[in-house]
Amino acid sequence: MKILILNAGSSSQKSCLYEFNSKLPDRPPHPLWEAQIDWTRQQGIAALHVKTRQGATLNQEIATTSRKEMTMTLLKTLWAGDTQVIPEPAALDVVGHRVVHGGQEYQHSTIVTPAVKAAIARLATLAPAHNPANLEGIEAIEHILGPQIPQVAVFDTAFHSQLPLAAALYPGPYEWFEQGMRRYGFHGISHQYCAERAAQILGRDLRTLRLINCHLGNGCSLAAIREGHSIDTTMGFTPLEGLMMGTRSGSIDPGLLIHLLRQEGYTVDRLDQTLNKGSGLLGISGQSGDLRQIQTAIAAGDARAQLALDLYIHRLRSSIGAMLASLGGLDAMIFTAGVGENSSLVRAAACEAFGFLGWKLDSEKNEQRLIDQDLATPNSSIRILVIHTQEDWAIARECQKLLSQQL
Repeated sequence: MKILILNAGSSSQKSCLYEFNSKLPDRPPHPLWEAQIDWTRQQGIAALHVKTRQGATLNQEIATTSRKEMTMTLLKTLWAGDTQVIPEPAALDVVGHRVVHGGQEYQHSTIVTPAVKAAIARLATLAPAHNPANLEGIEAIEHILGPQIPQVAVFDTAFHSQLPLAAALYPGPYEWFEQGMRRYGFHGISHQYCAERAAQILGRDLRTLRLINCHLGNGCSLAAIREGHSIDTTMGFTPLEGLMMGTRSGSIDPGLLIHLLRQEGYTVDRLDQTLNKGSGLLGISGQSGDLRQIQTAIAAGDARAQLALDLYIHRLRSSIGAMLASLGGLDAMIFTAGVGENSSLVRAAACEAFGFLGWKLDSEKNEQRLIDQDLATPNSSIRILVIHTQEDWAIARECQKLLSQQL
């Protein structure tokens, strides 16, 4: 079976191709082909990077502002040129897509239909940086491959769809909830994958575990996971709630927003831009939303960069405490995504605050670039894991499951 994965973000498009027999392997196989489009380097320029398992590579910069056009260019490298890995588009069995927001309608992965596409478009108001890009990927596949190849939408919100109402509702008028204004949660594909991988690493039944998964990248969220289910999370109605992030503010007093909107010239669009693109590490440091650059600035003595990091850690610790209270205890902490997997400083600072509970991080292991490993000391009261999140593989598994159910 050949499964193509499209994982579209606000500033990039990541894709890969898996091939395996009808039985899923226990661990993710190395993709036959991987590709990425990056729109962040220069306005109007898209950078395309492709590599294959056999070692062929392609690196191009293309002048375009059309996501659909670039997605089609990316797809053609599958069956043409030096990066060819399949003879023709018809060799694909299914295409899987990460879709950020599924609302209340889609609590499980589903085959893409016109109704599903309409829902993704409608929910773009709740995930404007992601759902439109996800839909463009689906439409690009339809345009270039035709309707005969099934497509699967895997929703980031699905893993959190069974949140207890006490965790899902906002304490406003109950009518908000009746109108669909509730906490949805995000990064669900990553949270679910990491929970399942943690159970494998620990040799435990997932249903017996209480876990906190820390997905820390440019976007950040925590999930409290009990018996394999999300029972609390930090992101809410949109991906803006919760932790301080690279360029997003995370949670702030709504009264402050009302105050700003009453100021002359402060529009809704300006507020949206500030909260999503000009806040977080970037907003406080004034330099960057990238933690690596923040640490470089700190080493040079930049006080605002240090303040940005201090605030980031403070809010991370506070939210870990909230997840811990929801679980009523803990078996393992998990760190994943770009910061979680690579920043020994963040992992150490996050765990240090809970030393009074017996959390003990092995400092030597923590400084090594270990993946899918336990970093806790033998006498720690919990296990502390770093796991490489593999959203693409999780999407591929959902595709295989849905197709097998149709046979």
